[in-house]
Amino acid sequence: MREVLHVGNNFNEPLISVKNLTKRFGDLTVFSDISLDIYKGEKIAIVGPSGSGKTTLSRLFMALIHPRSGQVLVDGTDIAAMEPADLADKIGYVFQNPDLQILEDTVFDEVAYGPRAKKLSEDKVKRQVETALAATGLADLADAYPRLLSFGQKRRLGVAAALALNPRTLILDEITNGQDAVEKERMMSYLKALNEENGITVVLISHDMDTVRRYAQRTIVLHNGHLVFDGTPAKLFDGSINVERWGLRCPTATAVGNAMGITATSPEDFCSSISMKGERQA
Repeated sequence: MREVLHVGNNFNEPLISVKNLTKRFGDLTVFSDISLDIYKGEKIAIVGPSGSGKTTLSRLFMALIHPRSGQVLVDGTDIAAMEPADLADKIGYVFQNPDLQILEDTVFDEVAYGPRAKKLSEDKVKRQVETALAATGLADLADAYPRLLSFGQKRRLGVAAALALNPRTLILDEITNGQDAVEKERMMSYLKALNEENGITVVLISHDMDTVRRYAQRTIVLHNGHLVFDGTPAKLFDGSINVERWGLRCPTATAVGNAMGITATSPEDFCSSISMKGERQA
């Protein structure tokens, strides 16, 4: 089943356009003939079981690898002749392992690395770094040694480093993985603000269905090399689709609700249904 449904606004020219994309590694076909568009201001989750091609697709967006056939267009330009550095001010990529991105000895210098590499003036570097640190709650840690930060702070540092280049799109690979509930909530609140207040398109590569259900406006499901669903998280988890056949699990509220005979696609729905059920029994 594939439901094509664009959710959001400003649907003029797509920021990222994938056309009939096929990617192989040797004899292994990761995905075949995939097409999709990503637009300004969307909050998108790309999900699927391990090996479904989620990270491969996101790396194609960044020209870190190139397709076997088909096209990836960024702002209408084919990335085939582009290098990752050419895309840094269009797409910010935050890797799953934050330690892979740490190069400098202070948080400030780490975030300044990209702008300085672009030969920006030091005044402009300072402004962009301070803005990025404030947007990710790291302003008070500007002089700290990056490798001594907590895991959650390192994840936010990766976001800040990407933001310092003023990208229009952020791609975040398993950004909530390994974080406790408090740090996860903090991270997602920063990303939500960046999307809603700054208009930055947010693309989550995630196994965390609770986060996907709560924060994404649109969900793309990859399975066995194909795009099998493109629509809202509400539709994906409303019970009409057996998501387990695609290697997904239901969000916690949905799973618990199903066990209790309650339809709930979010914690808020679950609490409301429990309250209404209690009132009827009273």
